[in-house]
Amino acid sequence: MDQQAIRILLVDDESAIRRALRPPLVELGFQVGEAVRGEEALQMLRSAPFDVVLLDINMPGIGGIETLRRIRAASPRLPVLMLTVRDAEDEKVNALELGADDYITKPFSTRELIARVRAAVRRVRTPSRPEDAPIGIGDIRLAPAQRRVTKRGQPVHLTRKEYGILHWLMLHAGQAVTSAALLTAVWGAEYREEVEYLRTFVRQLRKKIEDDPSNPVYLLTDLYVGYRFVDAEMLRERLQENSPDPSRTDGAEAVREEPG
Repeated sequence: MDQQAIRILLVDDESAIRRALRPPLVELGFQVGEAVRGEEALQMLRSAPFDVVLLDINMPGIGGIETLRRIRAASPRLPVLMLTVRDAEDEKVNALELGADDYITKPFSTRELIARVRAAVRRVRTPSRPEDAPIGIGDIRLAPAQRRVTKRGQPVHLTRKEYGILHWLMLHAGQAVTSAALLTAVWGAEYREEVEYLRTFVRQLRKKIEDDPSNPVYLLTDLYVGYRFVDAEMLRERLQENSPDPSRTDGAEAVREEPG
């Protein structure tokens, strides 16, 4: 992806965050606009085109959630990534259900932020995939027309619900999918509160698709939120995650998904 074509609107009332993020983003060729309140961000979006919004969830004024709601009403396809803190699980889920494309938990590494930004923009720019089109990520291949899953060319035998979980997550590869949304998609709306039920099936699915189910590479847990299946770029990042990150934000640490 041509990074120079990506225009980012960074919306955060913390000047330290804006000062930390702007230089590495500009150095990599991104164009960066800044706003400190939701009202200012909405005005900027009306007056200039942007490819993605980084939106702080806790701000003075109308706040991040209401700003997201208004952005979605005006620009349904504009990628919006929420900047959150670790103890804001309910707000993360609320934002995702209102249409946020992803979230980044503070503190975070610049490398992870850039990967998430590029993934969100790429999803919007890539033509929609038919639901029966084959999907391949890493060693995992899923062929919906045959309901067939393989790993390194070998068949993986899944139950109907395990297949439903995998298919839905791979259709939305790279995106955080809330537990409620996943339960609704696979089981139905009456199951949206059955989080422990879902965890049992995810554990079984990991045993079948992961080399080390206790340290998953493909099917990741977004703690207290839900799950995500990596896309190709995220997979490369995970395989390189032990390499040093020279561009951390003021002692920030990368987000780590923990198996659940």
